[in-house]
Amino acid sequence: MNAPQKMRCRCCIVGGGPAGMMLGLLLGRAGIDVVVLEKHQDFLRDFRGDTVHPSTLEIMKDIGLLDELLALPHQEARHLTGQVGDWSVTFADFTHLRTACRFVALMPQWDFLNLLAASARRFPTFTLLMEHAATDLIVEHGLVVGVRADTPAGSAEIRADLVIGADGRRSIVRERAGLVVEDLGAPMDVLWFRLERQPSDPSEPVGRFDPGQIFVLINRGDYFQCGLVIPKGQFEQIKADGIEAFRARVAGLLPSAGERANSLASFDDVKLLTVSVDRLQRWYKPGLLCIGDAAHAMSPIGGVGINLAVQDAVAAANILFDPLRGGGPVPETILAAVQKRRELPTRLIQRLQILIQERVIRRALGATGAAAVPWPLRILAAVPLLQRIPARVVGLGFRRERVRTPEIVGVEKGSSLPHPNGPTSPSP
Repeated sequence: MNAPQKMRCRCCIVGGGPAGMMLGLLLGRAGIDVVVLEKHQDFLRDFRGDTVHPSTLEIMKDIGLLDELLALPHQEARHLTGQVGDWSVTFADFTHLRTACRFVALMPQWDFLNLLAASARRFPTFTLLMEHAATDLIVEHGLVVGVRADTPAGSAEIRADLVIGADGRRSIVRERAGLVVEDLGAPMDVLWFRLERQPSDPSEPVGRFDPGQIFVLINRGDYFQCGLVIPKGQFEQIKADGIEAFRARVAGLLPSAGERANSLASFDDVKLLTVSVDRLQRWYKPGLLCIGDAAHAMSPIGGVGINLAVQDAVAAANILFDPLRGGGPVPETILAAVQKRRELPTRLIQRLQILIQERVIRRALGATGAAAVPWPLRILAAVPLLQRIPARVVGLGFRRERVRTPEIVGVEKGSSLPHPNGPTSPSP
């Protein structure tokens, strides 16, 4: 058996999703020796969070990448609309936000991640290792000092003064660390699939609420990304009923789809998202910190997961930058400060999601007969000014983060960082 490959860095981030890539970019940009491990060969995976909200667009502006991001193929949603039976209402209006972009950008997540990766690679202290799947933590005397990973070339050991778990809701890092997860529950799962889109179809996202089912349409240019919300655990029964019954159900939800539903050849064209809402009681232990979905799995309600993860990454970079400039482990008080900064907005968003799950989703999935319009939607329809409130909550969250780390140029990997009062390139 070959000896494992070994390397050393100041900070090792496990997971190349939105949280991991944004944190890696910000630390590399600030001259920190950082390595990001991504288990896949590329970022090309469908039916992931594809909504880039105004809060994240502001972050991209902070680091000078907004124009590059918006040059990529995308759609702009300035409103969110719900359909209950034959009744339609706009329940979020982003056009009044005081931000550079007053819309939600809809784009494939892989384009967003590829842009972050390409930008991060410009900095010599940043390293991205694809096809590096973390398998375990390296722990010595109660301190996490690195990560073990499987790679195409064999096993590897990446030792670091700080390990960041950003590897999603099924996090290997938080499992191996033994961190306690509080499961908040979710009454539904989501089936994602594609349908061809025609010019006469709606251009902005639509949520359709019918008795016993909820259907979401997201404009992706020449096709819809469709989400059928089902009661938790019902997918096996749906598969047992057969693909023809499923196609008929889809055609009934979107009558204009007609023959387009026939493009669903089998259940291989349907992807199950098992919805979970949870959070760690404690996001850290000596030498380790979790952020993003690894710290708090979010419901797909509002599409806020990617944006909350990015906010975590920005807050973590702001707080960790100075401690990472020195040597040795990062004090637990610093890791606790990241959780303290991000825990309240996480709890507030999850509380709202659970409220909507129980008061809207569960009732809609269990409803029979004619569709009833929830009273909050009636109020939003009657008073358009109130549509700005959900737009602010969805678009900006409860605690906006702004980039405070500098862009430091001319730092080679393994070299000392300039003094805090030394020359830096200011953030754009």
